[in-house]
Amino acid sequence: MHRTLRGSEVSRTRYARSGALRIAYELRGTMHRRLPWLVLIQGMGLDRLGWGPVLRKLRRHFRLVLVDNRGFGRSDRPDGSFAVTDMVGDIVAVLDAVGIGRAHVLGASLGGLVAQELAITHPERVDGLVLACTTPGWPFTYPMPFTSVRLMAATRRMPAEARRRRHTENALSARTVQYHPELVNRLLELQGSRPADRGVLSAQAAAGARYAGRLRQTRIRARTLVLQGGADSVVDPRNGRLLADRIPDARLVTFPELGHLLFWEDPDGFAEAITSFLGPIRPRQPRLMERLRRGLPSSSSWPMKPASSSPAPRYVPSLSRSGRRHRRWPGRRG
Repeated sequence: MHRTLRGSEVSRTRYARSGALRIAYELRGTMHRRLPWLVLIQGMGLDRLGWGPVLRKLRRHFRLVLVDNRGFGRSDRPDGSFAVTDMVGDIVAVLDAVGIGRAHVLGASLGGLVAQELAITHPERVDGLVLACTTPGWPFTYPMPFTSVRLMAATRRMPAEARRRRHTENALSARTVQYHPELVNRLLELQGSRPADRGVLSAQAAAGARYAGRLRQTRIRARTLVLQGGADSVVDPRNGRLLADRIPDARLVTFPELGHLLFWEDPDGFAEAITSFLGPIRPRQPRLMERLRRGLPSSSSWPMKPASSSPAPRYVPSLSRSGRRHRRWPGRRG
């Protein structure tokens, strides 16, 4: 079946069997055998459509596998609770269904826990690893910022639409919410078109809360890139440093003024960091990593120009290797 995909554009929903559940996935991009596979695993509350802003650039360099986490999108809803290890089994089932032995893996937030656990327990399946806006899991991690903990308590009894808006705004940086409210509306429209079951949301939250990394990230041998927004209110940004220090030879790129959904706030910069790290790279395109070493800005669209006439402060994404001192940024202390 998969031989017929070569050279064709594939975007219809497919299913893999993971135990009693059907896990929905989709293949995107031109199925050219020279392009590597990249599996994308979303976080809590989003299905594969949540990758929308970054797909256009990523599909130029990779054959994409977009997975709906169990209970979301077109995937079957599980009965009761589940763990991150169960979600890892879902990804392995999708890889087997497509016939992929080894692939790059990108995971965001809860999907980042799944991606790192996949790299730990199935190292033969992971080539390059990208962990975005995520944590190393308990017990050695920075907990969720208090603002998000307080918000969860405050919105528990709100109407669904109001609750969704508050949490969506919290997942973006204050700067984005102020200057680009249309981005909030786009996310709300997306979530409204594929509403999440509250029971599955609770199960996802519990799975993430129970995940225990226990320093096992030191076993990861896949080349690893950690992406973190410096204004993340959902995941403490210091967790990006913890992951980069814990994974051998991992590289950390920080976007200082972006929030938890940094791939929505700066899709071009997010995609460029990934393609520059994993490749392949067009011969005439300067490598993002080299440009950052020289202190040059990336070619991303952030900071987005504010609606007012006042100029936006300049910044460039920060880059560091594990064990090296983190670069300080203009206008930022510490």
